[in-house]
Amino acid sequence: MTDISDFETRIAGALDRIRYQIERRQKAEAETAGRDGPGVAELEQKLAEERTVTAQLEERVKALKERQDSKIVKLEKDLDAARTANAGLEMDLAGLRQANAELENMVSKLRDAIEEGVAEPELVNRAMKAELDGLRAMQAADAAEIGAVLAELKTVVEEDV
Repeated sequence: MTDISDFETRIAGALDRIRYQIERRQKAEAETAGRDGPGVAELEQKLAEERTVTAQLEERVKALKERQDSKIVKLEKDLDAARTANAGLEMDLAGLRQANAELENMVSKLRDAIEEGVAEPELVNRAMKAELDGLRAMQAADAAEIGAVLAELKTVVEEDV
């Protein structure tokens, strides 16, 4: 039995030494944590805060991207509308140029006829028709230009609302 008591004493001594070393290590870790900076719990809390901030920033970026994409789509539509309006203005301008060329031609012929002393009613009618065509083309160009300005004003007003 002495062997058993001897073993118990040795085991109890070993357990005491282990307990002492564990306590010493825990104290050392506590002292080190206080001196060296934040502990694990504080670091985990800071990490969680940073993750929250990162998630918020990602949401903001996503919202900005969606807003930017919608603006790009709107601008592309506006560009297409402006190109269409510009094509209409170009056509009206071409018609105005043609009517002005015809008017200049008729005025020249009418001037020549008046200088010769021959006033042909057909030339006067043609000149009047060419002048009316020129006025109509100018009116159409003005109307197209007003339509383009109104369309632009409409987009500006819609953006402000």
